[in-house]
Amino acid sequence: MAAPEWFDFRTPDYERIYEMRSQRLQNLRSQPEILPGLKAFYRENPINFIDDWGMTFDPRNAEIGLPTVIPFVLFPKQAEFVDWVVGLWKGREDGLAEKSRDMGVSWLCVAIAAWMWIFYPGTVIGFGSRKEEYVDKLGDPKSLFWKLRQFVRLLPQELRPAGYIESKHALSMRILNPENGSAIVGEAGDNIGRGNRTSIYFKDESAFYDRAEAIDAALSQTSNCKIDLSTVNGNGNPFYRKRHSGKIPVFTFHWRDDPRKDEAWYQKQRQTLDPVIVAQEIDIDYNASVTDSFISGDAITRAQSRGPADVQAIGKWRIGVDAAHFGDDESVIHCRRGRLNLPQITRRGLSGPQLAALVESTCDDLVEAGGEIDAIIIELDGPGVSCYDQLKMGRYSKFVQGVHTGARLSDNKNYNVRARMWRAARDYLNDDPACLAPDGDFKAQLASVRYQYRDGLLIMQSKKEYKSEFGKSPDRADAFVLTFAVVKTNPAGSPAPKKKVITASRSAGGYWM
Repeated sequence: MAAPEWFDFRTPDYERIYEMRSQRLQNLRSQPEILPGLKAFYRENPINFIDDWGMTFDPRNAEIGLPTVIPFVLFPKQAEFVDWVVGLWKGREDGLAEKSRDMGVSWLCVAIAAWMWIFYPGTVIGFGSRKEEYVDKLGDPKSLFWKLRQFVRLLPQELRPAGYIESKHALSMRILNPENGSAIVGEAGDNIGRGNRTSIYFKDESAFYDRAEAIDAALSQTSNCKIDLSTVNGNGNPFYRKRHSGKIPVFTFHWRDDPRKDEAWYQKQRQTLDPVIVAQEIDIDYNASVTDSFISGDAITRAQSRGPADVQAIGKWRIGVDAAHFGDDESVIHCRRGRLNLPQITRRGLSGPQLAALVESTCDDLVEAGGEIDAIIIELDGPGVSCYDQLKMGRYSKFVQGVHTGARLSDNKNYNVRARMWRAARDYLNDDPACLAPDGDFKAQLASVRYQYRDGLLIMQSKKEYKSEFGKSPDRADAFVLTFAVVKTNPAGSPAPKKKVITASRSAGGYWM
């Protein structure tokens, strides 16, 4: 369980919590024979252990008349995090937690570590951060080991290890359990992963490590469970690439999951903090610090905050299809009708014919719902050719348009077709309100593709360059912008032209199909 149903996090009644704990402790001390069974229960139920006995510290309570040392009462998302971490540890699996600031994650990791240290003999729990003072600095509540010592110190004597003496066993960067041989160890900077083998390793604020790849390499040899924990730090770092790789479980701690916070709290943060800080540390926006991205994160956020009822779905459907190579890249189908964009359809490992069948099925659904197809647009500069050929033989053949996005243009604005369709997508989002599905991966890709000018012409970062920088292809972003690649489409009922590959017409300065 997490907090009792009656507990109000905005006006907490700690006196009632203390009364419950006092009664619990009185029962334990009057019936010492129940202690072994209680320990056996807590060994399998870390949430109950933390909720029943954990304490935390918040110096900001002093100015509002509340105690600074308070019971650790878990709200539901915090309890969910405890289960998530313990599941990864028992499954010998890595994980990543992205978070808004001030969600209590450091204290949660401390509480989980103390639970392992007490109830699992021989366990070694590691903590690392980019600076030693963040791991252990005597008398500094900011440091993780200060929190650890505090958490253990405030447990009932019956639950602390037999023979434990803080001055003897809670050394610098090391806390030992004399009863069962468990240990909690700390490391900092480039030394992370260079010391003990660990059962689990918490990597504090890992988006800010200077040499994250070297640290990951070191930890890969010393721990079976590494947990990356951080607020975000832009998208040009290993934390971002790991978060969006699809290879690791991800836990998101957003401020809206915190019952202590509401819209008024958020608006106050926006008024008092730098917008980049708000975006990164509160909104978990990986694109806040990208200064040369072509489409702004704000424009995408506005569109993702709108629902289908907030926009007009006028005209026919345009379907962008970005086909993937086999591997980690995704095949993506994006359906757009006027200002309405449906949630994307994403798949991995599809062959060209399989993707074509999925496109046709998607079109069937749109038509059955009363819509009409305007164009099915596929990029032909990669693995999309097989899907294109298959669709050309199918029932929607007259709507299929092939696009060579690298084809040069002579419109005096865009270097090639890729630049033109990205420009059109940006203008679309900057104009009247549009509706985009609230997909974090889609937003991250759309707001991080970079641009430059060559001889005064717009040129966009290529797929290959993007994948080299971020570790994966911008498939979701490209499926969306492909819906802007076609300048002209066939009138309803008109015969399909023989040639449907878009190229550049230097004499006309435009496209022909």
